[in-house]
Amino acid sequence: MIIPSIDISRRRTVQLVGGEAQALDAGDPRVWLDRFSIAGEVAVVDIDAARGDGSNADQIVSLCAVAPCRIGGGIRDYETAVRWLDAGAAKIVIGTAAQPELLRRLPKERLIAALDARDGDVVTHGWRTSTGESIESRMAELRDLVGGFLVTFVELEGRLGGTDLARAQRLVAAAGDARLTVAGGVTTAEEVAALDGIGADAQVGMALYTNRLTLGNAVAAPLLSDRPDGLVPTVVVDERGVALGLAWSSPESLAQAVNERRGVYQSRTRGRWVKGETSGDTQELLRVDLDCDRDALRFTVRQAGEGFCHTGTRSCWGNGLDLGDLSRSLVARVRASARDGNNTSTQSYTARLAADPALLRAKLVEEATELANAPGAAETVREAADLLYFTLATLAARDVRLADVEAELARRTLRVTRRGGDAKPTSAGAGS
Repeated sequence: MIIPSIDISRRRTVQLVGGEAQALDAGDPRVWLDRFSIAGEVAVVDIDAARGDGSNADQIVSLCAVAPCRIGGGIRDYETAVRWLDAGAAKIVIGTAAQPELLRRLPKERLIAALDARDGDVVTHGWRTSTGESIESRMAELRDLVGGFLVTFVELEGRLGGTDLARAQRLVAAAGDARLTVAGGVTTAEEVAALDGIGADAQVGMALYTNRLTLGNAVAAPLLSDRPDGLVPTVVVDERGVALGLAWSSPESLAQAVNERRGVYQSRTRGRWVKGETSGDTQELLRVDLDCDRDALRFTVRQAGEGFCHTGTRSCWGNGLDLGDLSRSLVARVRASARDGNNTSTQSYTARLAADPALLRAKLVEEATELANAPGAAETVREAADLLYFTLATLAARDVRLADVEAELARRTLRVTRRGGDAKPTSAGAGS
């Protein structure tokens, strides 16, 4: 798979040749993260921190809240590593500080050891000093302590000259169970596919920024099919992971979908089609995942309009009623009332709550108290349902998506440092 890379210096996206000369300034990192995250994890490197010449930490923390990021650059001790893990980094990339005594204290599955190699030897100090140690021997020392390795072929980095597949294959074997990511020289979709075929990921920067390689072609490159028409099944889910239906994709339709960030599919009989082009029920494509065998896809989309199914229902299994359905219904009521001028004679209770923040606050406090005091299971169910309704009404009033709340909860599970969780003092207690 492809791992797009964003290198940040002085709060700008940059690309360096050989780790030294700046070849381009690509602007705001957030713009690139929004574009790249459709492919999954994105490598974000703090060049200034890596050089000991400043930090872009506050900016990068905000990126972790947007998409899954592999954070590297300047992580040289336990405290810094934990801060990034707590900040929501999907993984952290540790370079010269990747020593057993540090790695043993951190969650293995979220650790990537970065090994920079020039002509097969590990180099340090900005790629200027050779250690005389081979990449393979360093891997043997660390492979049981990390979830992955990032190996940069320094002599190829930023030069768009292709990567060394034969060397990559040897390193996959040396990495053992740790997943290998290769950086340096990857330029074509064929190289991405070849690396994926031997069990390695391709970290790519320069080729994407210069359009030598499009993200769509890179994502589609590893795709496999045993069908005569070359199509692969595509499970379409919403932001909350709820299945909307099944479609089919070709490498070409997948590449177009990624590049245009739309639901683009390949019909088995009618050719390529774009969801919503005629019905108006459009899809914003948020993420693409290939399955473990590379012969099936999952599209995560933001569905607009009536829904995914041609019958007018949200899913091809009809309309249900889960928290997502209820949340969308409440949002629709609030918006309809706003369009109607918040006419009190026709507005729903949800719209009334949205228009009266004091009432909404009072109901939240009331229902939370009743849930806390519920004496049994049946009462707990009823009071929890009440509180969930008023919580969803609050989200609708403030134009916040339920999926964003769920994403925040997911990010919190990434924290290594656990908070005490003691109750905060009440206003009266704080003032006494």
